[in-house]
Amino acid sequence: MNVIEAIYTRQSEGRVKPDPVPHTEIEKLLGAAVQAPNHYKVRPWRFVVLTGSGRDRLGQAMAEAFRRKFPRVDNDGLDKERAKPLRAPLVIAVGVDPPAEARVVEIENICAAAAACENLLLAATGMGLVGYWRTGDAARDPEVREFLGLAPDQELIAFLYLGYPETLPERRERPGFEDRTTWLD
Repeated sequence: MNVIEAIYTRQSEGRVKPDPVPHTEIEKLLGAAVQAPNHYKVRPWRFVVLTGSGRDRLGQAMAEAFRRKFPRVDNDGLDKERAKPLRAPLVIAVGVDPPAEARVVEIENICAAAAACENLLLAATGMGLVGYWRTGDAARDPEVREFLGLAPDQELIAFLYLGYPETLPERRERPGFEDRTTWLD
Protein backbone atom coordinates (compact mmCIF):
# COMPACT_ATOMS: atom_id res chain seq x y z
CA MET A 1 0.00 0.00 0.00
CA ASN A 2 1.43 3.40 -0.89
CA VAL A 3 1.23 6.36 1.46
CA ILE A 4 -1.58 8.14 -0.42
CA GLU A 5 -3.70 4.99 -0.27
CA ALA A 6 -2.95 4.64 3.46
CA ILE A 7 -3.97 8.26 4.07
CA TYR A 8 -7.26 7.82 2.22
CA THR A 9 -8.11 4.42 3.73
CA ARG A 10 -7.02 5.03 7.34
CA GLN A 11 -9.99 5.53 9.60
CA SER A 12 -10.78 5.12 13.25
CA GLU A 13 -12.00 1.60 13.96
CA GLY A 14 -12.55 0.17 17.40
CA ARG A 15 -13.73 -3.35 16.60
CA VAL A 16 -10.63 -5.48 16.77
CA LYS A 17 -9.77 -9.11 17.35
CA PRO A 18 -8.16 -10.01 20.68
CA ASP A 19 -5.13 -11.44 18.83
CA PRO A 20 -1.89 -9.90 20.12
CA VAL A 21 0.21 -7.76 17.82
CA PRO A 22 3.72 -9.30 17.58
CA HIS A 23 6.58 -7.40 19.19
CA THR A 24 8.34 -7.05 15.82
CA GLU A 25 5.24 -5.39 14.35
CA ILE A 26 5.02 -2.98 17.30
CA GLU A 27 8.65 -2.04 16.71
CA LYS A 28 7.84 -1.29 13.05
CA LEU A 29 5.02 1.00 14.18
CA LEU A 30 7.30 2.83 16.60
CA GLY A 31 10.02 3.09 13.97
CA ALA A 32 7.54 4.73 11.59
CA ALA A 33 6.33 7.06 14.34
CA VAL A 34 9.75 8.53 15.02
CA GLN A 35 10.23 9.52 11.40
CA ALA A 36 7.99 12.51 12.14
CA PRO A 37 9.47 15.97 11.67
CA ASN A 38 10.48 17.81 14.82
CA HIS A 39 12.13 21.16 15.36
CA TYR A 40 15.75 21.14 16.46
CA LYS A 41 15.74 17.32 16.43
CA VAL A 42 14.58 17.22 20.05
CA ARG A 43 12.52 14.03 19.58
CA PRO A 44 9.86 15.16 22.10
CA TRP A 45 7.70 12.03 21.98
CA ARG A 46 7.48 9.37 24.68
CA PHE A 47 5.80 6.03 23.95
CA VAL A 48 4.43 3.65 26.57
CA VAL A 49 3.49 0.30 25.02
CA LEU A 50 0.80 -1.58 26.92
CA THR A 51 -0.05 -5.19 26.15
CA GLY A 52 -1.27 -8.10 28.26
CA SER A 53 -1.48 -7.28 31.95
CA GLY A 54 -0.08 -3.80 31.32
CA ARG A 55 -3.52 -2.91 29.97
CA ASP A 56 -5.11 -4.27 33.17
CA ARG A 57 -2.86 -2.06 35.29
CA LEU A 58 -3.66 0.97 33.13
CA GLY A 59 -7.36 0.17 33.53
CA GLN A 60 -6.93 0.10 37.30
CA ALA A 61 -5.14 3.47 37.24
CA MET A 62 -7.93 4.89 35.06
CA ALA A 63 -10.62 3.54 37.43
CA GLU A 64 -8.86 5.08 40.44
CA ALA A 65 -8.65 8.43 38.62
CA PHE A 66 -12.35 8.16 37.77
CA ARG A 67 -13.20 7.45 41.44
CA ARG A 68 -11.22 10.53 42.52
CA LYS A 69 -13.16 12.68 40.08
CA PHE A 70 -16.54 11.04 40.83
CA PRO A 71 -16.40 9.75 44.44
CA ARG A 72 -19.99 8.43 44.30
CA VAL A 73 -19.42 6.26 41.23
CA ASP A 74 -20.75 2.72 41.57
CA ASN A 75 -18.86 -0.48 40.81
CA ASP A 76 -20.40 -0.74 37.33
CA GLY A 77 -19.00 2.67 36.46
CA LEU A 78 -15.58 1.70 37.76
CA ASP A 79 -15.68 -1.60 35.88
CA LYS A 80 -16.51 0.26 32.67
CA GLU A 81 -13.55 2.60 33.17
CA ARG A 82 -11.27 -0.31 34.11
CA ALA A 83 -12.21 -2.13 30.89
CA LYS A 84 -11.32 0.72 28.50
CA PRO A 85 -7.72 -0.39 27.86
CA LEU A 86 -8.97 -3.92 27.16
CA ARG A 87 -10.81 -2.79 24.02
CA ALA A 88 -7.70 -3.56 21.95
CA PRO A 89 -4.75 -5.93 22.42
CA LEU A 90 -2.30 -3.05 22.01
CA VAL A 91 -2.46 0.40 23.55
CA ILE A 92 0.29 2.93 22.98
CA ALA A 93 0.20 5.99 25.20
CA VAL A 94 2.00 8.99 23.71
CA GLY A 95 3.50 11.69 25.88
CA VAL A 96 5.30 14.90 24.99
CA ASP A 97 8.39 16.43 26.55
CA PRO A 98 8.22 20.12 27.45
CA PRO A 99 10.78 22.42 25.85
CA ALA A 100 14.20 21.93 27.41
CA GLU A 101 15.75 25.06 25.93
CA ALA A 102 14.56 28.58 25.13
CA ARG A 103 14.55 28.20 21.34
CA VAL A 104 12.12 25.24 21.49
CA VAL A 105 8.44 26.16 21.48
CA GLU A 106 5.95 23.93 23.32
CA ILE A 107 3.40 23.81 20.48
CA GLU A 108 6.11 22.55 18.12
CA ASN A 109 6.83 19.63 20.46
CA ILE A 110 3.12 18.82 20.68
CA CYS A 111 2.75 19.01 16.90
CA ALA A 112 5.78 16.75 16.41
CA ALA A 113 4.34 14.14 18.78
CA ALA A 114 0.97 14.39 17.02
CA ALA A 115 2.74 13.85 13.68
CA ALA A 116 4.39 10.77 15.22
CA CYS A 117 0.92 9.48 16.18
CA GLU A 118 -0.34 9.95 12.64
CA ASN A 119 2.75 8.24 11.19
CA LEU A 120 2.10 5.32 13.51
CA LEU A 121 -1.59 5.11 12.52
CA LEU A 122 -0.73 5.27 8.82
CA ALA A 123 1.89 2.55 9.26
CA ALA A 124 -0.72 0.46 11.09
CA THR A 125 -3.08 0.85 8.13
CA GLY A 126 -0.35 -0.27 5.75
CA MET A 127 0.32 -3.31 7.95
CA GLY A 128 -3.31 -4.42 8.05
CA LEU A 129 -4.04 -3.10 11.54
CA VAL A 130 -6.77 -0.72 12.59
CA GLY A 131 -7.07 1.55 15.56
CA TYR A 132 -8.17 4.83 16.95
CA TRP A 133 -6.81 7.77 18.89
CA ARG A 134 -8.38 8.58 22.24
CA THR A 135 -7.67 10.99 25.06
CA GLY A 136 -10.36 11.87 27.61
CA ASP A 137 -10.13 12.69 31.29
CA ALA A 138 -7.62 9.91 31.95
CA ALA A 139 -5.10 11.59 29.64
CA ARG A 140 -5.25 14.72 31.77
CA ASP A 141 -5.12 12.95 35.13
CA PRO A 142 -1.80 13.44 36.95
CA GLU A 143 -1.87 9.96 38.53
CA VAL A 144 -2.56 8.23 35.22
CA ARG A 145 0.34 10.14 33.68
CA GLU A 146 2.50 9.18 36.66
CA PHE A 147 1.49 5.52 36.25
CA LEU A 148 2.72 5.75 32.66
CA GLY A 149 6.06 7.14 33.84
CA LEU A 150 5.45 10.66 32.62
CA ALA A 151 6.68 13.64 34.61
CA PRO A 152 4.15 16.27 35.78
CA ASP A 153 5.29 18.65 33.03
CA GLN A 154 4.84 16.08 30.23
CA GLU A 155 1.55 16.11 28.32
CA LEU A 156 -0.26 12.89 27.42
CA ILE A 157 -1.75 13.47 23.98
CA ALA A 158 -2.91 10.02 22.93
CA PHE A 159 -4.02 6.56 23.80
CA LEU A 160 -3.65 4.72 20.48
CA TYR A 161 -5.77 1.55 20.52
CA LEU A 162 -4.57 -0.93 17.87
CA GLY A 163 -5.35 -4.41 16.67
CA TYR A 164 -6.38 -6.59 13.76
CA PRO A 165 -9.83 -5.76 12.38
CA GLU A 166 -12.75 -8.06 13.14
CA THR A 167 -14.01 -7.27 9.65
CA LEU A 168 -12.64 -5.04 6.95
CA PRO A 169 -13.76 -1.51 7.78
CA GLU A 170 -16.27 -0.01 5.39
CA ARG A 171 -14.77 3.06 3.76
CA ARG A 172 -16.45 6.26 4.85
CA GLU A 173 -16.39 9.38 2.75
CA ARG A 174 -14.80 12.43 4.36
CA PRO A 175 -15.23 16.10 3.58
CA GLY A 176 -12.79 17.65 1.14
CA PHE A 177 -10.38 20.51 1.63
CA GLU A 178 -12.24 23.08 -0.47
CA ASP A 179 -14.22 24.79 2.29
CA ARG A 180 -11.13 25.04 4.52
CA THR A 181 -8.66 26.39 1.97
CA THR A 182 -7.78 29.88 0.80
CA TRP A 183 -5.60 30.29 -2.29
CA LEU A 184 -3.34 33.34 -2.51
CA ASP A 185 -1.73 33.74 -5.93
